[in-house]
Amino acid sequence: MSKQALIIIDIQNDYFPGGKWPLDGAEQAADNAARLLAAARQRGDLVVHVRHEFESADAPFFAPRSQGAAIHAKVRPEAGEPVVLKHKVNAFLGTDLQHRLDQHGVDALTIVGSMSHMCIDAATRAAADLGYHVTVAHDACATLPLEFDGKQVPAADVHGAAMAALAFAYAKVVKTDELLKS
Repeated sequence: MSKQALIIIDIQNDYFPGGKWPLDGAEQAADNAARLLAAARQRGDLVVHVRHEFESADAPFFAPRSQGAAIHAKVRPEAGEPVVLKHKVNAFLGTDLQHRLDQHGVDALTIVGSMSHMCIDAATRAAADLGYHVTVAHDACATLPLEFDGKQVPAADVHGAAMAALAFAYAKVVKTDELLKS
């Protein structure tokens, strides 16, 4: 039987309305992440919170020790739940995330959080490359619209493209309800 862990990535205040870098669908994604968090806690699965801080105080968001860089109340860690601080997009790069997972004998991950096309994408690909079985709850992830080559790309399209790429070769990509039923 697989040993599971829930990895909650960058559900932080700056990504919500009133923050410095609000994402489309941040509230709904956090609500779904909170549902998965409650279920993981109830099952006794390892829960790891990942929090991004840029190293410079003049960062556009997630400035060091700022309220915007704090984990959002909807998924606030409980006593004993590890919080991994990262300074790069990939949650495994320059952190002890893999060590923590391996210490607990984890071989299967559920990944949720923000941003779909950046930190979720990078962590999912890294986790799969490291040999973990990865599931992404796509409706517990959020992102924002982008611009490329003079064209506006809506957030839903950015998210869809990121999830489609992950589902192609890196992870099982499902809805929160499907995960909660299994």
